[in-house]
Amino acid sequence: MFNSLTDAISGSNWAYLIIFGIAFLDSFFPVVPSETAVITGGVLAGGGELSIELVLVAAAAGAFAGDNFTYALGKLFGPRLSRTLFRGKRAQSTLTWVHGALEKRGGLLIVTARFIPGGRTATAFTCGLTAYPWRRFVLFTIIAGTFWALYAGLLGYFGGKTFENQQWKGLLVAFAIAGTVTVTIEVVRHLRERNSN
Repeated sequence: MFNSLTDAISGSNWAYLIIFGIAFLDSFFPVVPSETAVITGGVLAGGGELSIELVLVAAAAGAFAGDNFTYALGKLFGPRLSRTLFRGKRAQSTLTWVHGALEKRGGLLIVTARFIPGGRTATAFTCGLTAYPWRRFVLFTIIAGTFWALYAGLLGYFGGKTFENQQWKGLLVAFAIAGTVTVTIEVVRHLRERNSN
């Protein structure tokens, strides 16, 4: 996967647009590997092939645009789309959980969900579905997208700098850290959910 992403991104005039597009798509189609693309962009920037500033801007802008697109889907097509997009039992329970959590701590949930694949889709969609105030949603998606881009991009960048001659090692270290963060967030969320029942 690293080789195909680096081939697509490396030395290409389209690199930043590709990062933007992948971050955008991942907001409503969670199987798209946005963290992988941003971390890879960061690794390549660490090796001097891309600008880290532009990688971060492209990732944050793509995340922001995608989250707001997903919000619009929830607002415009709500119940009909929720039956299509969230078919499985787990997806439905995530949607129900997000709905309840939005009422208690909306802003924190929007920011935290950006770091959980699938969680960001359910959260943005539910915000639109439940008419969560859009101006507030915009503010929190700017914060979330910025932190997420900094986290993934700089993780790759410093990994690429550390292993400049063997970028795949930098990528592996960055993925290990990113995976640990994601699993930790999921475990904490699961424990809090269990304790609140």
